[in-house]
Amino acid sequence: MPRQAEPSLNERAFVVQALQEGLRVDGRAFDQFRKLELKFGDQYGVADVTLGKTRILANVSAEVTTPYADRPFDGIFTITTELSPMASPAFEVNRPTETEILLSRLLEKTVRRSNALDTESLCLVAGQKCWSIRVDLHVLSHDGNLIDGSCFAVVAALRHFRKPDTSMEGGKLTVYTPAEREPVPLSWLHSPFCVTFSFYGEGEIALLDASLLEEQLRVSSFTISLNKHGEICQIAKLGGTPVEAAALLQCASVALNKVKDFSTLLDRKLAEDSKRRDKGGLLAELSAENAR
Repeated sequence: MPRQAEPSLNERAFVVQALQEGLRVDGRAFDQFRKLELKFGDQYGVADVTLGKTRILANVSAEVTTPYADRPFDGIFTITTELSPMASPAFEVNRPTETEILLSRLLEKTVRRSNALDTESLCLVAGQKCWSIRVDLHVLSHDGNLIDGSCFAVVAALRHFRKPDTSMEGGKLTVYTPAEREPVPLSWLHSPFCVTFSFYGEGEIALLDASLLEEQLRVSSFTISLNKHGEICQIAKLGGTPVEAAALLQCASVALNKVKDFSTLLDRKLAEDSKRRDKGGLLAELSAENAR
């Protein structure tokens, strides 16, 4: 099984000593993220996120299907991840690595299990027809902190997505094309984001947004998922060196400030994209026509 090239002994010693002296290799502060960029595609539901040299693409699709027998009033919502060899030599096609499994589980807990998306609103005919919303996550370049970047991409793509409008007359379901009716956004309840901390030494040094080199040298990590209101969705501390509870509480406080920044950035980008698409007030006119 392919493995990521490990840092040399000199690199290890250099990075660790720099951290002990309060310095990072790329010059950032310990609580500073790399430059976060978000671009939306021409189609609804496509989000391209760049975090330093890490790049992630999320694509949302929807289709009408049959709901699960034990959840007749709910739609279906799934997230699939793909870590290809293009992103890193350590990844193989159709052979999930530990990184991919952990990423899938964290996204599942953060976005799906926290009920960020109202799945009941996806039901069309109870027990017979519903919307199936699927997010395909593609990692295009891996240079550390896949979890935070992937979560941001998934939330951005879902909030940007529009599903076809539908109507029910005489027991017959009609799905309208975008030319007939303006697509409608998903029923979104809150926006959870992941913030990951990496620990070094005896757990006394904590870094935000570790690069790939820094990730390879950390002694443990801690991921917290929460929204801008401070509501925690999940906490993951998967092994590694024990960390004091007071340090984790301090991390949670820092994470809340970062999540507020993420939320502000996403709202601004969504507003800019909506303004770009709304040429001559056409969207407002179509929305008014839908309401009638």
